Amino acid sequence: MVSQVLQLLRQGVWAALTGGWYHDPEQSKFTNSCHLYLWLFLLLLPLALHLACPPSAVTALLYCSSVAVVFTTIKLVSYRLHLMFDEGEVVRPRPVRQREEPARDPEARGPRATDPKNLSSDRPAGTSGGKKEEAPASLATPPLRCSSRGHSPRSRHASPQLKMPAQETVDDLKDHCAQGEKEEDPESEEPRGEDAKQGQPGAQPQGHTSASQVPAQPARTSALFQGNRHRQIIYRVTSQQDSSVLQVISGPETSVQEEMSVDAMHVFIDGHGEVRSCYLKSGNQKEGSLQHPPSDSACVSQAREVQTSSSSTTTSESPDPSSGDPAVSALQQQLLLMVARRTQPETPRHVSPDLENSSSSSAQGKFNREQFYKFIIFPGKWIKVWYDRLTLLALLDRTEDVKENVLAILLSTLVSLLGFLTLSRGFCRDLWVLLFCLVMASCQYSLLKSVQPDPASPIHGHNQIITYSRPIYFCVLCGLILLLDAGAKARRPPSYAVYGLHLFSADFLQSARDHLIVFLCCFPAISLLGLFPQIDTFCTFLLEQIDMLFFGGSAVSGIASAIYSVGRSVSAAALLHIFCFSAVKEPWSTQHIPALFSAFCGLLVALSYHLSRQSSDPTVLLSFIQCRFFPKSLHQNLEESASDPLPQKMKDSVKDVLRSDLIVCSVAAVLSFAVSASTVFLSLRPFLSVALFILAGTVGLLTHQLLPQLRKHHPWMWLSHPLLKSREYQQREVRDVAHLMWFERLYVWLQCFEKYILYPAIILNALTIDAFSISNYRRLGTHWDIFLMIVAGMKLLRTSFCNPVHQFLHLSFTVLFFHFDYKDISESFLLDFFMVSIVFSKLEDLLHKIQFVLTYVAPWQMAWGSSFHVFAQLFAIPHSAMLLFQTMATSVFSTPLSPFLGSVIFITSYVRPVKFWEKNYNTRRVDNSNTRLAVQIERDPGGDDNNLNAIFYEHLTRTLQESLCGDLLLGRWGNYSSGDCFILASDDLNAFVHLIEIGNGLVTFQLRGLEFRGTYCQQREVEAIMEGDEDDRGCCCCKPGHLPHLLSCNAAFHLRWLTWEVTRTQYILEGYSIIDNNAATMLQVFDLRRILIRYYIKSIIYYMAASPKLPSWVENEALLKALQPFAQWHHIERDLATLNVNVDDDYVPCLQGITRASYCNVYLEWIQYCAGKRQQPSKALDSDEDSPLVTLSFALCVLGRRALGTAAHNMALSLDAFLHGLHALFKGDFRVTARDEWVFADMDLLHKVVAPAIRMSLKLHQDQFTCPDEYEDPAVLYQAIQSFEKKVVICHEGDPAWRGAVLSNREELLTLRRVVDEGSDQYKVVMLHRGFLSFKVIKVNKECVRGLWAGQQQELIFLRNRNPERGSIQNNRQVLRNLINSSCDQPLGYPMYVSPLTTSYLGTHRQMKRVWGGPVTLDRLRAWLRARWLSMRKNGSAGQHSRGNIEDVDGGGAPAGGSYAPSGDSKDSSAEHPHKGGPQHWTASHEGAPRTGRRKGRSQSIQAHPALSQRPSTLSSSGPILESRQAFLQTSTSVHELAQRPSGSRLSLHTSDASLHSQPPPVTTTGHLSVRERAEALIRSSLGSSTSSTLSFLFGKRSFSSALVISGLSAAEGGNTSDTQSSSSVNILMGPSARAAGQATRHFSEPCDPTDAGEQGQLCDGRLAEAAENRGLVCRRASQEDMGLDDTASQQSASDEQ
Repeated sequence: MVSQVLQLLRQGVWAALTGGWYHDPEQSKFTNSCHLYLWLFLLLLPLALHLACPPSAVTALLYCSSVAVVFTTIKLVSYRLHLMFDEGEVVRPRPVRQREEPARDPEARGPRATDPKNLSSDRPAGTSGGKKEEAPASLATPPLRCSSRGHSPRSRHASPQLKMPAQETVDDLKDHCAQGEKEEDPESEEPRGEDAKQGQPGAQPQGHTSASQVPAQPARTSALFQGNRHRQIIYRVTSQQDSSVLQVISGPETSVQEEMSVDAMHVFIDGHGEVRSCYLKSGNQKEGSLQHPPSDSACVSQAREVQTSSSSTTTSESPDPSSGDPAVSALQQQLLLMVARRTQPETPRHVSPDLENSSSSSAQGKFNREQFYKFIIFPGKWIKVWYDRLTLLALLDRTEDVKENVLAILLSTLVSLLGFLTLSRGFCRDLWVLLFCLVMASCQYSLLKSVQPDPASPIHGHNQIITYSRPIYFCVLCGLILLLDAGAKARRPPSYAVYGLHLFSADFLQSARDHLIVFLCCFPAISLLGLFPQIDTFCTFLLEQIDMLFFGGSAVSGIASAIYSVGRSVSAAALLHIFCFSAVKEPWSTQHIPALFSAFCGLLVALSYHLSRQSSDPTVLLSFIQCRFFPKSLHQNLEESASDPLPQKMKDSVKDVLRSDLIVCSVAAVLSFAVSASTVFLSLRPFLSVALFILAGTVGLLTHQLLPQLRKHHPWMWLSHPLLKSREYQQREVRDVAHLMWFERLYVWLQCFEKYILYPAIILNALTIDAFSISNYRRLGTHWDIFLMIVAGMKLLRTSFCNPVHQFLHLSFTVLFFHFDYKDISESFLLDFFMVSIVFSKLEDLLHKIQFVLTYVAPWQMAWGSSFHVFAQLFAIPHSAMLLFQTMATSVFSTPLSPFLGSVIFITSYVRPVKFWEKNYNTRRVDNSNTRLAVQIERDPGGDDNNLNAIFYEHLTRTLQESLCGDLLLGRWGNYSSGDCFILASDDLNAFVHLIEIGNGLVTFQLRGLEFRGTYCQQREVEAIMEGDEDDRGCCCCKPGHLPHLLSCNAAFHLRWLTWEVTRTQYILEGYSIIDNNAATMLQVFDLRRILIRYYIKSIIYYMAASPKLPSWVENEALLKALQPFAQWHHIERDLATLNVNVDDDYVPCLQGITRASYCNVYLEWIQYCAGKRQQPSKALDSDEDSPLVTLSFALCVLGRRALGTAAHNMALSLDAFLHGLHALFKGDFRVTARDEWVFADMDLLHKVVAPAIRMSLKLHQDQFTCPDEYEDPAVLYQAIQSFEKKVVICHEGDPAWRGAVLSNREELLTLRRVVDEGSDQYKVVMLHRGFLSFKVIKVNKECVRGLWAGQQQELIFLRNRNPERGSIQNNRQVLRNLINSSCDQPLGYPMYVSPLTTSYLGTHRQMKRVWGGPVTLDRLRAWLRARWLSMRKNGSAGQHSRGNIEDVDGGGAPAGGSYAPSGDSKDSSAEHPHKGGPQHWTASHEGAPRTGRRKGRSQSIQAHPALSQRPSTLSSSGPILESRQAFLQTSTSVHELAQRPSGSRLSLHTSDASLHSQPPPVTTTGHLSVRERAEALIRSSLGSSTSSTLSFLFGKRSFSSALVISGLSAAEGGNTSDTQSSSSVNILMGPSARAAGQATRHFSEPCDPTDAGEQGQLCDGRLAEAAENRGLVCRRASQEDMGLDDTASQQSASDEQ
């Protein structure tokens, strides 16, 4: 702990103050000396020049040129050295070797050339890890190159036996070998072969021989390290229980008898300490062999780059020793590994740390003497460089390319120039000069060796961008100081008075300059606190704030997005400035407004609307343009996204937005121009302004305060339930989308009125008044006044269009404050409104921060996470004053206020944009598409729960992308703004949603999915947000209860001390319900496994019979020849590891296997049924017992079962092995034995038959629990498999098809999941059913989220806290500390899924289209105008028909004859003929007239109703009804005939031959009339002389309304065609609102021309039934709207129909 604190103080605090310089004891003296002298040079050079030389241009030139030369030299040398390391080669001096006589080494060279099975190393062993020290002089055995500190295997610390784990391989050599020292040994030049030859006769294997048993030879010690010849060290392996023990048997001087011992490993080392070769002398091998060592040139080419870490650890990558010989056995690899590990002894405990860390430079020097690089100075001239890359990186930071080097040199020169100019102005004196020089030196030094990690660095490791931050900030501040000083010393500085403040005056500029100088002198302390972000983050934040505060934009997604947003806003303002300046440069009166100003108003509204509708991300528009005009460049991307329908849906949404903007902007510009030119704003002032203000305040209060509060879970934190409840509020299980409520419609329409009518009128009114005053009186000058007016108008309009939640508060405060309280300081209403909106945005941040701080430090709910929190709690009270100042300062600059290490001490972090995270971290799913096949088979990648469950959050992101924008506009998430954070909580899913950009019809968000099975702290916080407060009955310390529908006092108090609140309890989204069953439980019993095997075999038979390749398979002679054993009846398939009597239905116990007869006895019926269901009945296959079809199915079933047994490691009786084999086959890992290689004749036998069969069997096995005996019937089973094929996706979760199926919203999915939990395998059958999920929507204080995120970043990156149980992530229910911190980007947090920035458009929401009708496009506008025109024509024709009918009724005449059939004929043709079943002939009344679908349909809707002559009279009536009944029935036909006369050339009647001769039945005038008949009679009689008072007198309003309802529902109750047409004609005559019924009738009454009566009946009945339903709805609406009736039953019916 102490060392960690010291390291933090040295590398963090001190380095942040000095710009990167600190003394590192782990580095060499040369490195530390270079750092110190370089920093002193940069510090003392400007100080000396300032004190010694006058402040002249020569001095500045001398200083800048000196710094430029130094930086150019350093950067050039560093760049060339890194280039040398990248492209150069390592040169090693070639050792001088004496030639050996061939006769002296016969045994060593003979086997070397003849035995290819020996282990050899063709490459020099690499080195890695370990610190180097000089080897003691008393070592008797030369060290290997993998010796860490020069200790030889003969040293006393190496004597204990070294136990090596059996699972390690040669690949781990490079992780365990260390660099050793190499010396020369001239006395070790004895030939190896001579020793081996002498030692052959007496070779005796020895058991445990310790290295200490070899006598030391001090006389030869110094000479042993001077040879340059190969030396041999023999190792021996002995087995002790479960571990292999490696012992030194022989060194260079070991006896000859030990050298040739059995099971000895011979290792040969050259004079440089390289392992040249090795071989194993095993017991069954007469003698090992050696391969020829590689030549020196090979060594040079194979040499790897040697690297040195920060702790002077020299490492290098070594090639795999077994890579050259593929026949190397695992034992030999392990032996070679143990040789390398054996030479790295453990560090003695008594060695002091000083000895471990000391004098690494000398060791590096001795190492570098063995290899060097050629540093080319000039062509043909080079020098030797004994250095390595890591040592160079410890000395200087690396710059990747020439551009970065040039930028570093320019920045250092610019720092020198601006710093010296600032210093020469005399702003700093005495010690302030030294402090200023220190600041300047720290900025320059950071370009050479930066602070890593910087307090403001957002990422771990080296951050290249942060290197340039300090010098850029210094240059900007110095430039501002010089500009302000020049402005303050100007002769006549411009001065503008705004709100009583004299801007740009000499005093103002001088004060700003002095504050900047103080700020610059505090540069080291500010850098230490991490208040300077990296430069790209600061630029993004600055541009985002400019666009949001001054131009009304929203958040941005990056630096490119920020530049694009500000650029388009500035371009729009420049264009508007031209129009406005031309309009107001001359005075104008109130009676005439210039046309240019009206054009300016129209253009301002249109541009503001268009900008509010566009995303700040330019890639969206660029991709659309690229797809539209350059489709060839995106061919590959289109192919990749062809299977995903969502990107195309988003592109269509962007197209609709652009097309809609083209129309809406044009209309808005024209309307704004007209309103502005009408002089209404100047003529009606100030009354119009007052009326608009009152209306805006009232609508805003209702829309954004009352309605959201009434819909909250706890309105005003006092009520126990919402007053405006959704239909799903009390439902436990939701089966459909959320119902669209009336208050949601009201909320949308109020927002539309507020956005598009009210606030544009207010702003245009203010613009007109301000422009009129500017044209007559200039306040700040013409251009400044125009610029402020344009900026204010654009900002207010865009804010109103995007999110007018807080606009009514800003407007109300502006009116009250500047019109009543401080009217004298008011500039203009538009500018006042603009400034108040900026101030209120900062006040909103201040209120959020105060709520966060007070909730976090409240002593009665403090959740201490560590002992430090208890200690910090004592400093909370004295820290309060500073905390208040920080809270206000951070609110002004929009910076997070983070708790230090999770305690109650708050510190300020650096500024961040709304997006917060600088790095775009997105989760990448691991599946079979991005992993190797070998890894998929062996390790099952991505098998952890987090990777597999992340797909559900990805699907949730897609669902939100379609519905989020519409749900926000419907008010289902409450009030919202840019940067708000929400948590969606359900049973399994806990998603963190961050709203980033809020536009007009679009929302950009990011979703972070938390773990399903989180930590204990996460579960406690999830319980806090899921539990309710309705049952709390406490009041202080007692429990008196609470009033009905109100919360208790304790619950209300508790809700007010939270940084989160529940806004919605039943938020419905489309998703998947997850059901997972333990596979071990379902397959524990043998009977259940028997069922699975049975379905497995039946599925194989099904897929085989359904395959289109089946005829070719049964006719393939080669395949049938391979299957000949299966065709024999006496063949017995015995496989004890696969077949078992417990699980196989066709197993014969006496034969201990299965035969063809037993197989056919069980499965022949199913085979024949599947063969009979094939799609080609003409090619029927023989399916008897001796057919090739049965042979093939028998062979495939045996193959499938044998594959299952092989995957289960031939232990299928064991449950764990059976599940392992089942999972292997489920994911497609089939291990085919030699007996089943016939299947390779066609791979579709595996891919299309066996593989899907094992998956389908699992689905059938799951269903048998609900219906055990259902699948005994072959027909039911066959139909079930067919339906599952179409409806259910069954595959492994690693298959890319699984992800595609989930994202495509497939209805049902099934998989078998393997979960490794605490070392044990668990298998689960996971079933997904698409449905609707219910979420709780929790709104979290956004400043709480930003503060906790910033605290985690500083704690983990700069403070380097690696404690997994740190106090800052412990649960705190009041602020949800664990949930928020765990949602950080990895590696700071541990979210399961982090989505990319996703944009949701309003056009993709299904329910919003019913509210606002969808986007306005030319096609929809054309269709709407056409529909209106046709409706007008029809209504005009209906009016003429009605007038003609009235005349006929009054006259009592009924024209007959002609080509028109009476109502009785219509009845016969439409009702009688369908019952007879005969053919019907549809003819037109005018054969010569053109026939169209709409004309024909219209003719059907005005035929008479035949039911009037069919219904018996059951009711008695009297009075006017009896008098008018006969006249009504007589004129029913003539009414329609007269109605058809004006449009006879366009209309046609459908009659039949039989209808011409049929007669209507007699109609009686007595009896009872039904309600329907009474209604129709009244309507007919009202055409002549009846009035509404007569109708009310006869039936009453309620009875008449009920009659209309019944008439509208007649078609739905089974009425025939004429019934529907007649009821439609009645509805058309009712009133204006019934015109929609005519449209519906005209739409659904298209002509039918079927060839037979059956088709005619089906088509017409379908259309008329749908038309009848629409007519019924319209009729019910007409009965209420047109006649003003209040019928409760009809209202309920209409709501149900909706």
